[in-house]
Amino acid sequence: MVIPSSLKNCFQLFYVLKISAAGFKYTANRGLILQSVSSDVYQNLAVEDWIHDNMNLENRQVLFLWRNSPTVVIGRHQNPWQECNLKIMRKKNIKLARRRSGGGTVYHDLGNINFTFFTSKKKYERMENLKLVVRALKGLRPQLDVCATDRYDLLLDGNFKISGTAAKLGRTVAYHHCTLLCSADRFILSSVLKSPYKGIKSNATPSMPALVKNLFEEDPTLTCEMVMDAVAAEYARCHRIDHHITLINPADETVFPGINNKTKELQTWEWIYGKTPKFNISTCFNMVYEQSLLEVKVDIHVKHGRIEVCNIDLPEQWLPPAMCNELEENLIGSKFCPSETTALASALLRICPQNYELHSKWSLLCENVMTLM
Repeated sequence: MVIPSSLKNCFQLFYVLKISAAGFKYTANRGLILQSVSSDVYQNLAVEDWIHDNMNLENRQVLFLWRNSPTVVIGRHQNPWQECNLKIMRKKNIKLARRRSGGGTVYHDLGNINFTFFTSKKKYERMENLKLVVRALKGLRPQLDVCATDRYDLLLDGNFKISGTAAKLGRTVAYHHCTLLCSADRFILSSVLKSPYKGIKSNATPSMPALVKNLFEEDPTLTCEMVMDAVAAEYARCHRIDHHITLINPADETVFPGINNKTKELQTWEWIYGKTPKFNISTCFNMVYEQSLLEVKVDIHVKHGRIEVCNIDLPEQWLPPAMCNELEENLIGSKFCPSETTALASALLRICPQNYELHSKWSLLCENVMTLM
């Protein structure tokens, strides 16, 4: 029996989890099925970290079900400027998160389900997990043409990707997580997973583009709740455990001691952007000033998310070299982000000569440099 999203879950939660962290680690159950009540990506990723770091999974397996509000999630070794459209994300208030596992970039919203399978490292098996999801879907709707691939994706109708996979293998513990596109906003998905930035050279892990489709486009009678319950039921059957879904609050320190510190770390600029592998941008852009067209060449090196080298090449007669050099020198060491560059440009503007033409040119140059970020 699946415990519905009601007060019944509170009793299960109290029995299994409220007995302190030690009790959470060592209760006799051979397995747990957990579902987050939060749609905050940083809180849900923190749950993964907490279970990985604190639970003894030698004789237990855990399935964690979670969904997020609109978010782009990049892999541990990826470059966000290379993977997504940060401008659209800022405009639409779509979050960016970097997970601990590798793999490619994905878009999450409430129409996407995430499954995380926790095991000991010895029992880690991605393909078995994906086969479990396939069986659950076919149990719901036998007519669905869903299969797992050698790349550990799930395909619908042999061509459309509905699930991507990533994993983290620790010393003794491992987890495999996968997405499932049910009714995600595919217009937003395609918009934010398309980088507008040109001239990036990087050794970061690139994502592999694929045709995608929502599961519910194939069968509109399905719901996310039905799919989660079906996967939970199949998981319980395979692992011979009670079919109970325990609702958890990822912000509850009495259940997950120290978890809020993990959440805060995942939200930091240093983690999301600062962990980006070193990269260069060598590009050019055109500026229009008083009906004349000017080409500007830019070469920027970024390490740990901060500008390490900055060269801006533009005609000397357009802007005094000293002003351009001042901008280059001040950008070095700063975060490669528009908000910090805006503040820096404004501060420099206040000390530059009080000349309307110079101010206009300076502002135009700074605005165009920020479009690279």
